[in-house]
Amino acid sequence: MSSVPIRVVVCDDQTLVRTGLVTIIDAQPDMEVAGECGDGRAAVDLAEKVRPDVVVMDVRMPVLDGIEATRLLAGSGVQDPVKVLVVTTFNLDEYVYEALRAGASGFLLKDAPPDRLLHGIRTVASGAALLDPEVTRQLVGRYASRIRPSEDGGDRQIPLTPRELEVLRLIADGLSNSEIAAALVISQETVKTFVSRILSKLHLRDRVQAVVYAYRRGLVN
Repeated sequence: MSSVPIRVVVCDDQTLVRTGLVTIIDAQPDMEVAGECGDGRAAVDLAEKVRPDVVVMDVRMPVLDGIEATRLLAGSGVQDPVKVLVVTTFNLDEYVYEALRAGASGFLLKDAPPDRLLHGIRTVASGAALLDPEVTRQLVGRYASRIRPSEDGGDRQIPLTPRELEVLRLIADGLSNSEIAAALVISQETVKTFVSRILSKLHLRDRVQAVVYAYRRGLVN
């Protein structure tokens, strides 16, 4: 465990929820809350000021929603992006996939237990994406119809080998590395190599973006 704590900004417009998140995070020996706020505009301003390791971001908020705030903090055009972990209420946030496209490093449901939240913060802070396989199947699958395939969709314009395409489709289906390894009868190390190649060739930051890419290219039904 690093001696330097993970600095976290918590942004949620519900005071009770925000206070609960702050309490849970501050109780961890390897984390500290660098600030809290109640709307997306304040989150952007606060994050630019204190430069946290992770912003825990709600989606639906006043002034500026979490999607646009995420885009301003972690979007493709941001020179020094901040890692964002989106927390959302599954039954309400119909546009959560937009937050992933906007640059979020992952998402969690608000009813997730505290240990999952803490794991998520640590995962995102380490530079990895947090993409829970089961949640991915439900969430991305539910809103797949909103992710319109591009007109030149299909695999003809995708610079991947057949095996890499196969791995990409399995990622988009929400499979973890171990599940992909089992499905293709290869080692997890080999899966990691394929994932790295896929992200590099497609100029994607992480598995979250790979999922959205696959849906937009019509690789997943």
